[in-house]
Amino acid sequence: MTTSLSTITTTRLGHNIGALIEGIHLSGDLSDAEVEYIRTALATHKVVGFRNQHHVDDDIQYAFAERLGIPTLAHPTVTSRGVDHLSIEGAANSWHTDVSFVDRIPKASILRSPVIPSYGGATQWANTVAAYNGLPEPLRILADNLWALHSNEYDYASAGIEPGVRGDDYHKEFVSTYYETEHPVVHVHPETGERALLLGHFVREFPGLRPYESSELFRILQERILKPDNTFRWQWSEGDLVIWDNHATQHYGFADFGEQARVVRRVTLAGAVPTSVHGEKSRSLLGDASHYSPIEEPRPIQDFHGDIAAVPSHA
Repeated sequence: MTTSLSTITTTRLGHNIGALIEGIHLSGDLSDAEVEYIRTALATHKVVGFRNQHHVDDDIQYAFAERLGIPTLAHPTVTSRGVDHLSIEGAANSWHTDVSFVDRIPKASILRSPVIPSYGGATQWANTVAAYNGLPEPLRILADNLWALHSNEYDYASAGIEPGVRGDDYHKEFVSTYYETEHPVVHVHPETGERALLLGHFVREFPGLRPYESSELFRILQERILKPDNTFRWQWSEGDLVIWDNHATQHYGFADFGEQARVVRRVTLAGAVPTSVHGEKSRSLLGDASHYSPIEEPRPIQDFHGDIAAVPSHA
């Protein structure tokens, strides 16, 4: 089932991040024009949501993901919760970029929520491109030359996470293979050419700095990323599906739903190895992620102009 582009509308939900796309019936049968429309909207708004996609199940979600890129395995280490889809119970109540502890960071994540609590459980995103663009020049020069060590054995206390939120068994599986990767703090987006900050709760330190220096600098830069003007919140309803640009965002799942159940199902798309503003690639120090994901050859967004208003819209 394909749709005429003339019936598609894009509604901006925040100036710096977030949009609602209407008029597309998501499936694995989307036309090339529809795929490019979604890619351009995602590059522009960083997060795009779709309502009333009640027909989407695991198979359709995966087939739709295949139209947008190359799906990865569900996770590099967590294998007990699905091969293609990662099923997450509860909420990751800490700011992060998905799977940033490997060298080949997924370019996008596609999420639906088949089990929604009666209240709470929203997901919030932050635009790391807008955060970089808002840095004063001294901080920007510093960030351009910084590298960060990311690891899947991160500090729960510093991240603000209670270790038991998802269970000790989950944590053991999460760290069953240890990964360490050095990423540039500022990387060049492989599809848009924008510069974005690459941080989040998988960061352990900035190599070459003392622990307290790393901690303070991380706090300063994260506060810039999480400035309210750079964020957007999505309250889940039945039939929703959301895609985010994992190379240009961080996100946070709110654990504010008490003892209720909340389940989300995620498919991620293979991405490129981040590149610094000086042309250096991220460095894998420990752990081989080749089983998890290939490295995708970036495909530039043809209609992207770096202007949030540039996405084609037929509203």
